[in-house]
Amino acid sequence: MMGRCFLGLLCAGLVMHGAALATNSKNNLTSKSVSQPAAPKVTVAVQGPAEFKAKDFSHLLGMKGFSDKLLNLHFTLYQGYVKNANALTQKLRELSESGKDRTPEYAGLKRMYGWEFDGMRLHEYYFGNLGGDGQLSPDSALYKALADQYGSYDKWKEDFVATGMIRGIGWAVLYFDPIYGRLTNTWLNEHDLGHLAGNTPIIAMDVFEHAYMPEYGLDRGKYIEAYFDNIDWHVATERYNKAVENAAK
Repeated sequence: MMGRCFLGLLCAGLVMHGAALATNSKNNLTSKSVSQPAAPKVTVAVQGPAEFKAKDFSHLLGMKGFSDKLLNLHFTLYQGYVKNANALTQKLRELSESGKDRTPEYAGLKRMYGWEFDGMRLHEYYFGNLGGDGQLSPDSALYKALADQYGSYDKWKEDFVATGMIRGIGWAVLYFDPIYGRLTNTWLNEHDLGHLAGNTPIIAMDVFEHAYMPEYGLDRGKYIEAYFDNIDWHVATERYNKAVENAAK
């Protein structure tokens, strides 16, 4: 009986000793934590969006089939889209910060932003894929993809020209779909209407009147011929190869 009591007292003592050690250890850790210096505060500078900058496409001056007068007029119009996209960005921010983001003014400007931004960006695709010799290498991945999907490069071109000849103002754009790998000739009825969501533009052709009427009058077909004679297929191929690479990630 006494043996059992002794063992019980011994066990109880061990338990109490262990609890004391645990408490001391916890206090030591707490003491060390308190003594450590606090992490420095990091201040993040909040800035507004960077302004869009108009690109310089003056290297296109002297391009066959496009007079300098036509190009300079077109450059000026493009620069207007850049300016207006910046102005709308600033105005929308001001309205939002002043609590006026539920007003008709805000809604109207928000809708207009897509027009100005897409007008800017489409012109950058357009001017960016001009200035070449109009020759797409049959050995390029883009040429092979167009021939594979349309039956031949010539059939693809015929469809693109037909798209560009649709009555009305707009754009003809060759898009790459990263989900299915398709190349699609698309008509955009306005700068901001008709885009294929998630697709990448490979080449863009402006068929608003300002792009050709000062030079070709109503002969849009003649303008499209001049456009094809000056496509920089190296740029288009780079866009395509990059889009395919990104789709594979």
